[in-house]
Amino acid sequence: MPATVPQTEAQRADALASAPASVVVEGVSKSFRLPHQQYQTLKERALHPLKSSTYETLPALRDVSFDVRSGEFFGIVGRNGSGKSTLLKCLAGIYDVDPGGGRIGLGGRLSPFIELGVGFNPDLTARDNVTINAIMLGLTRREAHRRFDRIVAFAELEDFVDLKLKNYSSGMAVRLAFSVAIQVDADIILVDEVLAVGDVSFQEKCFEQFRRLKEEGRTVLFVTHDMALVERFCDRAMLLHHGEMLEIGDPATVAERYFALNFDAETGAAPAEAGGQPARVVRAWWEDEAGRRVHRLDHGQACVASVELEFGEHAEDPTVVLRLMNDVGALVFGTSTAGTPTGRFAPGESGTVRVSFDFRLPPGRYALGVTVSDDGDEEAAWERREGLAPITVQGSPRGLPAMPHELEVVHGEPVRTGGRTQ
Repeated sequence: MPATVPQTEAQRADALASAPASVVVEGVSKSFRLPHQQYQTLKERALHPLKSSTYETLPALRDVSFDVRSGEFFGIVGRNGSGKSTLLKCLAGIYDVDPGGGRIGLGGRLSPFIELGVGFNPDLTARDNVTINAIMLGLTRREAHRRFDRIVAFAELEDFVDLKLKNYSSGMAVRLAFSVAIQVDADIILVDEVLAVGDVSFQEKCFEQFRRLKEEGRTVLFVTHDMALVERFCDRAMLLHHGEMLEIGDPATVAERYFALNFDAETGAAPAEAGGQPARVVRAWWEDEAGRRVHRLDHGQACVASVELEFGEHAEDPTVVLRLMNDVGALVFGTSTAGTPTGRFAPGESGTVRVSFDFRLPPGRYALGVTVSDDGDEEAAWERREGLAPITVQGSPRGLPAMPHELEVVHGEPVRTGGRTQ
């Protein structure tokens, strides 16, 4: 069992700096072959012997190198398809690296929680699956039986232990798998999106386990899309993009690079040309109270949401509706310029709509929606866009108050600012 790592920030940093490497990855590359033609029978293969040998190579990891210190909580982030899960599977020995494609060194027993259902037999009961999975991860049969009640209690599945796993929901299965993984006396734990499936209660239990693992000095490699968790738990983090390492180091720095990489691509100009429609959204972004463009905010922080528009026809006092949607697409806030003169716009002219408010909604991910019309009729809107300028909000809210805000339309220079609206 690894030694306990000091828990003050300075002590922990000093201890990790002098700790030996628990995971070493040197120049690792991994690629997959995608056949151009797949055959299901021997007859098909015999009739097409040459075509069956052609394939396309898809690189998943490209010359990735890093090390993780013993007792370190290490985050791995990136967009979908960046190679995060492939890397963990290489570490777990599920995938072999490419011939001559680097090496992986591990300094201790490994416990992987990589993919929902891996190592589980859906036709066996939870009781049998827990025993088998625990033995596969290194426990003796006696030890697996001794820890069974603890595993099931953490997963909150005491009433379902004799139910076959194929009858479990995805949330039940992931709780059981994670419970087994953390009960194994492993030095290195691999965790891939454990919180993607699970309710709030289970997530809080996972957070408590993360704190315990850090206190015990376990080495944890944690894959997630939640940058708030990366900054909350990780000592260092790494950003992967198209199989390559773009950034490694301070979690806050990596998170900023992640947001810039993801959200800049998501908030580009509309594909239509300005002359082809009466109005279009050019871009959208968020600013903090200092005017800096940001991709995340603290709960309650003052901010400005901005949407730049370009007009393809003459427009007089166009109506702009701004919506704020949460991560499940529900409307949580809206405002519009209806009743407020917005000015005249000539073809090719642009303007910016800004909404200023204190972000008092619960932590989570949000995005803007915009509708531009002649008279507020959304059915006959000139432009309607959703999912603009995604923003992540972190912190601990206290209630759900309304958000006082200010709305303005900038026509060359700011021409009008609406009063604060409750």
